[in-house]
Amino acid sequence: MADKEAKPTKEPKEGKAPKEAKEPKAPKESKDATEPVKEKGEKKEKGEKKGKDGKDKPEKAHTTAPTVKHKEKDDFKYIVRIVNSDLDGEKRTLIAIQGVKGVGPRVADVIIKKANVSRTEKIGNLSDAKIDEMENLINAYSEYAPAWAMNKQHDLETGEDHHLVAIDLDMSIKDDINRMKMVKTYRGVRHETGQKVRGQRTRSNGRTGLTLGVMRQKLAQGGKSDSDKKDK
Repeated sequence: MADKEAKPTKEPKEGKAPKEAKEPKAPKESKDATEPVKEKGEKKEKGEKKGKDGKDKPEKAHTTAPTVKHKEKDDFKYIVRIVNSDLDGEKRTLIAIQGVKGVGPRVADVIIKKANVSRTEKIGNLSDAKIDEMENLINAYSEYAPAWAMNKQHDLETGEDHHLVAIDLDMSIKDDINRMKMVKTYRGVRHETGQKVRGQRTRSNGRTGLTLGVMRQKLAQGGKSDSDKKDK
């Protein structure tokens, strides 16, 4: 066979230059090697939070005061006895002293200031001398307190103002109730019958005695049945 005729090479079309071989792209230079690469799971550092405007917002600093913890001493008292009342030694002095009947927040605050004791100190850490001083201040409260801050004003027998605590307060309340019962006042009668004394409603709450509503329903049903039988 005759040699194959060489195929004519395709000539480029007019107006188009032949394609040149593309040069390989150089690898992109990485950022500074000193910068640590952030992983996906890493959280943003503080101060990097962005708001709606896209600006960085610094985090607000916490303004809560640090809690003061008082360590228990070697001679710690778990039960403190003041004015014939057992108080929990692990409570703060301002709270624990209110366990005495007749001592409220105002009276407790006055006594702690007079005795020069820390409010947050546990009452079990106080010395015996401080506890005795506080007990004397409670008993003598009516001597240095104003009349409006006392719980027994214008006593019927003496006409004086007193501040009673613990057993004395319980006895005084019982005597007042017995006096009202003897005189047969409205409050005394209500106390004697076991009803509410201060004008509360008694239609739904504080009901005593038999459940009359249920008995009336039974009687009403029984009366109807008897009348039906007679008609028949």
